[in-house]
Amino acid sequence: MDTNHRDTASMSSTAPDKASNPITHALNLARETLPPMHPAGRPFVAGGVAATLLLRRAWKPLGAVGALATLATAAFFREPKRVPPERDDLVLAAADGIVSLIEEATPPAELGLPAEPRMRVSVFLSVFDVHVQRVPATGVVERVAYRPGKFLSADLDKASDDNERNSVLLRTEAGHELVVVQIAGLVARRILCQVADGEKVRAGDTYGLIRFGSRVDIYLPPGSEVLVRKGQRTIGGETPLASLPERGA
Repeated sequence: MDTNHRDTASMSSTAPDKASNPITHALNLARETLPPMHPAGRPFVAGGVAATLLLRRAWKPLGAVGALATLATAAFFREPKRVPPERDDLVLAAADGIVSLIEEATPPAELGLPAEPRMRVSVFLSVFDVHVQRVPATGVVERVAYRPGKFLSADLDKASDDNERNSVLLRTEAGHELVVVQIAGLVARRILCQVADGEKVRAGDTYGLIRFGSRVDIYLPPGSEVLVRKGQRTIGGETPLASLPERGA
C-alpha cells in the first residue's frame, strides 16, 4: 500500500467529522436562520449594548428591558438573504410590506421626467418589516434625487407627494425606465440611499434603508402588467410586482 495513501486514510479516520459535530452544526443553523444586520444598524446596537450594561448596574430589571430593546433594534436592521427570480422581464418588489396602492400617478418632478401618469405600486412597511430596500431590476442608475418634506403617516395617499423622499431613476438592460421612491413615514427621520448616478445594479441587491416605518413606490413603464393585488404581502427582492413589456412594444 502506498505510504501517502496510508497517511491520508489515517488522517481521515482521526480527524473530527465537522458535519457530525453538534456545536458546529448548531452554529451553522444559527447563521442560516438569523439574518445578518445592515451596517447602518451597528452604531444603534452598540449604543444599546452600552446602555444595557449601564442600566443593569443600576437595576437588573432595567438591564433586561435594555437587552430586549437592543434585540428589537438589531431585528429592525436585519438584512436577510434574498434570491431573485432568474427572469429579466420582471420588476421585483423593492421592499417587504403590504401593497397599499395600485394607481396611476406622475413620477417625482425632481427626476426631470415628462409629467405623464404611470402605473404606480406602493408598498407600506410597518416597524416590524425588514426595512432595507432592494433593486427591482438589473440595470444602470441614471439619476438619484432627494427632496425634503413632511413626515405624515406613510400609509396615507398624499404621503407620496408631501413626505420626505429619495427617488432613483433606473434604466433596465432592456432599456425600460423604472422609478423607485423611498418615502419617510410618521416616525421615520432618515432615508439612506447607497447608489449613485451611473452605477450598475443587480436585481435583488440591497441599495438603501429607511428608519422606521415607511413606504416605497415603484413607477412602471407604459405597457407593464401588474402582477400583485392591493393588500398582498411582498418580499423585497423576490416578489414579482409586474412584468415588463417587450422592447419596442
